Amino acid sequence: MNAPIETDALVIGAGPVGLFQAFQLGLQGISCHMVDALPHTGGQCTELYADKPIYDIPGIALCTGAELIARLTEQLQPFSPIFHLGQQVSTLTRLPDARFAVGTSQGQSFVTRCIFIAAGVGAFVPRRLSVNGLSAFEEKQVFHTLPADLHLHGQHLLVAGDNDDALATAIQAAMQANERPASVTLMHRRDQFQARQDLVDTMRQLCSQGLMRFVAAQPTACVIQNQRLTGLEVLTAAGETEVLPADLIVASLGMSPRLGPLADWGLALERKQLPVHTDTYSTHESGIFAVGDINTYPGKKKLILCGFHEATLAAFAAAALLHPEQKTLLQYTTTSTLLHQRLGIA
Repeated sequence: MNAPIETDALVIGAGPVGLFQAFQLGLQGISCHMVDALPHTGGQCTELYADKPIYDIPGIALCTGAELIARLTEQLQPFSPIFHLGQQVSTLTRLPDARFAVGTSQGQSFVTRCIFIAAGVGAFVPRRLSVNGLSAFEEKQVFHTLPADLHLHGQHLLVAGDNDDALATAIQAAMQANERPASVTLMHRRDQFQARQDLVDTMRQLCSQGLMRFVAAQPTACVIQNQRLTGLEVLTAAGETEVLPADLIVASLGMSPRLGPLADWGLALERKQLPVHTDTYSTHESGIFAVGDINTYPGKKKLILCGFHEATLAAFAAAALLHPEQKTLLQYTTTSTLLHQRLGIA
């Protein structure tokens, strides 16, 4: 466990609402750290509709999910929050001094006065191949992205998936000159792909050259010898059973949201959402706020622009909680010298 990081605020979730939450905290003079299960910022915007158009962001007639995240990231730059990506918040407990102790899946710990849960529909985690016994080989022989330091020479590599990452992983491995695998197999349930057409064309060309193989199949069982994974038994699209050799498996199946450990934090939940007070967007636990799709209240609408409103009121509430001796004044970025100083434009 790493040494605890002490901070006034911890934002869980680095999607659009989480990023705007950090911005609003910065306007209130509150610094923060941010944690997200994904290895990058963006949340649903990046994972589900990075290239799809969004038309209902105030003042922006049209932008994609990726463009919105880029704009929010640029807006946030004056406050320089510290990101802790690729890790999921796993534990949350109240300390005797009313602060919170928070731990992550990567062993990082925080001691914070306020928590903002902007986890959307939950933490995005990799989809796994549903095969009995396969989980025992996670991060040993089964991965969701191919580790850069993994040696492929003489290994049978099996890549499962139909997206850009799956095809790119298989293609890169098949074209290795020095670390040439014994075999490269790309597996998907059907001979149709969601990947870019240039990747599909390259994959088919490599298959025709005998440098890799594509198999339309569904996995049915692990093949294990001497406590080591050696292959997958599959049912092919033709209805035949076949064993595909696999010393290494990359399950590149995309991401899916899971509520995960959040359900075990002792917070009141309604249908996997956190009830909040609409004047502060605080949960029933003082000091813990919930904004965006993770919260619920009468009339709740799951829209990004609603999450922005929630994050703004939550930041004001946090400022009042952290600094009760200070009078809360509504200031405007057009005229406030203090806000200009915080934004670095004074």
